[in-house]
Amino acid sequence: MLVYIFVDRSVSGVTADATGVNLPARVAPWASFKSVELNRDKRNLGVGPGECLDDIEKHGFHITDAHVRIADQVV
Repeated sequence: MLVYIFVDRSVSGVTADATGVNLPARVAPWASFKSVELNRDKRNLGVGPGECLDDIEKHGFHITDAHVRIADQVV
């Protein structure tokens, strides 16, 4: 799956939406960083791909703060 990474200080957001419009506004402003192909069986981005893809399926995004998953806390 092609995903887009957005950043704001130590917080990173990963989403399938190229505009990042679905990322939580309370963490904004988000800045576009890059896009990558994310696969469940190949670790990249410094995150577990399964966890990241599960969050995208459940919430529409995956959020980390200093590489610690916080997606459930910002919904």
